[in-house]
Amino acid sequence: MSTKAKGQYRFTFGPWNIARGSDPFGPPVRDEIAFADKLATYKALGFDGVQMHDDDVVPYGGTWHETEQGAKRVKKMLDDHGLFCEFIAPRLWEDPHTIDGGFTSNSAEDRKYALDRSRRAVDLAQVMDTKDIVLWLAREGTYIREAKCPITASQRILEAVDMLLDHDRRIRVLGEMKPNEPMDHAYMPTPGHFLALCYKSKDPVRCGILIESAHSILAGNDPSDDMAYTLWHNKLWSVHLNDQNGLKYDQDKTFGSVDLRRAFNTVWVLERAGYDGCVGLDVKAMRTTTAEHQTKHLANSREIFLRLVDVCRSVDAALVEQLRQQRDYEELERYIIGKLMGR
Repeated sequence: MSTKAKGQYRFTFGPWNIARGSDPFGPPVRDEIAFADKLATYKALGFDGVQMHDDDVVPYGGTWHETEQGAKRVKKMLDDHGLFCEFIAPRLWEDPHTIDGGFTSNSAEDRKYALDRSRRAVDLAQVMDTKDIVLWLAREGTYIREAKCPITASQRILEAVDMLLDHDRRIRVLGEMKPNEPMDHAYMPTPGHFLALCYKSKDPVRCGILIESAHSILAGNDPSDDMAYTLWHNKLWSVHLNDQNGLKYDQDKTFGSVDLRRAFNTVWVLERAGYDGCVGLDVKAMRTTTAEHQTKHLANSREIFLRLVDVCRSVDAALVEQLRQQRDYEELERYIIGKLMGR
């Protein structure tokens, strides 16, 4: 069991987690909050770092001098608030060049756009003093199977990862996998798929995984199992915790709000493994949430995580092992449920 103090966990979230409440079927219901004002809330909510897309730092498309100067201003803002940048993720799913995917597009011009933008994200990471580049392969898939060659697509993703590893020998590449949405069929839909790619890359030591709870659930997996397997490989370098009500759209609900036992098992795996990466929260406020309450989902997720840390540390490991040896899983289940009920 880990002896890590609760205060040693580092918590992060992205500025997009304080959002206006729009969805595919309705407009925004809350006013936009300026980026600088969002940063001012982090420490008050108990968070330490900021997850960043490239264009969260500075809009894509300017000269490198403009990009660098803009990034330096944002870096100073983070420093002034006592925050760090956890990672940079190139946003490769909203530009017209990525309609048919980025790295796996059938268009050579569009593939070049994705590679150029990803290289720029690596350069941006240097300015922001982070070594982690997160790849969410959002549109690396198809709407129909015959639209692309999946073997070619896998090779193109590997070549993109190798290109990033070559571009800067200090960075690490973290794959964040998701089985569907926005694409119907995603290439490399699970952490295990990207993990296999890591070992085929030019530098497996610098290739790892970011696991999001909801993405594992959407694949029909338990997040704790995906995390445990990746931890076994020493490849779990970040997590995005949230919750999900079944195999629906990606809901990003407050961590532990749907399945508390599933959340307990997630924390239990991280605790017992001595996980030392950031605890990222990727959660969205309900659309019905009023402006004055639009950060509660973040504070609540962090609180639930830390309460579950307490529960995990109160578990009698010797008793658990005894019940395992006796194969008395009914009693083990009663014991765990009792812990979650505060007994």
